[in-house]
Amino acid sequence: MLKIAYAPIFCHPLPKNANGEPHRFPMAKYELIPEQLLYEGTCSPENFFSPGQLDERWIVGVHDVGYWEDLKNLRLTDKMIRRIGFPLTAQLVERETCIAQGTIECVHFALKFGVAMNIAGGTHHAYADRGEGFCLLNDVAIAAHYLLENKLAKKILVVDLDVHQGNGTAAIFQHEPRVFTFSMHGKDNYPLFKEKSDLDIDLPTGIQDEKYLSLLYQTLPTLIDQQQPDFIFYISGVDILETDKLGKLKVTRQGCYQRDEFVFSQCLKHQLPVVVTMGGGYSPRLADIVDAHCNTYRIAQKLYF
Repeated sequence: MLKIAYAPIFCHPLPKNANGEPHRFPMAKYELIPEQLLYEGTCSPENFFSPGQLDERWIVGVHDVGYWEDLKNLRLTDKMIRRIGFPLTAQLVERETCIAQGTIECVHFALKFGVAMNIAGGTHHAYADRGEGFCLLNDVAIAAHYLLENKLAKKILVVDLDVHQGNGTAAIFQHEPRVFTFSMHGKDNYPLFKEKSDLDIDLPTGIQDEKYLSLLYQTLPTLIDQQQPDFIFYISGVDILETDKLGKLKVTRQGCYQRDEFVFSQCLKHQLPVVVTMGGGYSPRLADIVDAHCNTYRIAQKLYF
């Protein structure tokens, strides 16, 4: 059974922007994705689970103790809060811990069923000592650490196909040979100063389906053969879409569908459990974001179940 981490706290209350208005992007999609999947019959209520309480030891296994203490006690400096992009609230911190716990719980479902998914997650801009880019805690890094510490995996491959480089993840694991970070992202996009992943592919502005998919098709199978991972985290951002207001790429929705289908097919071929987190999506029409994200779930249901 496809298991999907979801909790209503992800959107209650919506963080507010500088004008005092609720952030509709990227927050609203976290409620609309499950609604759409249920409405169309791709998923049933049994597919969804609410994450439990995150043990702080998994947070401080990845993040600096001082940063976590300042974060949970709402003591971050104004500069750090500006880098995150959201006003700092207790609800926002609770949301981030819920996301990370959801990704941890997805690990066990992926080991059992082959795949599990988090409606949120992919908070790859969070560093060990700070947050930025709407990310406070790095959920994939926390879950990867959990896997390694519990000896549930020996080698992890992070496949980050969000349009933005997974800079926080790259920095956290720069000296950890058991985690290989692969980021395929827009060269001319945020962050301005990129970290060094184990493998970075910088995509030119305006790249279209054929070239984008060709790069992925050439790279991922070779990586799996070379690294021999026994677990994969896949960050499936849909901000690669041509409709995205921040992405700067020209990948169609069909191209994005083919991307997801290929990643899943490679995981199945090599019998690699995979946890999928959603990453970004900023098209002006919310329906475009939701449909592209829902495709990832539709593909997982089609291929695995």
